[in-house]
Amino acid sequence: MNPDLPVVRVTGGNPTDDELAAVIAVVTEHYAEEAATATVEDGPSHDAWTRSHRLRRYSRQPWGRFSG
Repeated sequence: MNPDLPVVRVTGGNPTDDELAAVIAVVTEHYAEEAATATVEDGPSHDAWTRSHRLRRYSRQPWGRFSG
């Protein structure tokens, strides 16, 4: 079996060739429509500094005499 080809398995019932063709046509059309309208964000929403844990490394509680 070629892994690049889609696989359709009938697990119940006894569909005719026309019924299988109809299902494959609907799924193929939906996939093509989904692929045509898919979008990808241009860049990350946050820079590396914001995403890193460096900003959260220390607690926000005051440090003894240095509490200000």
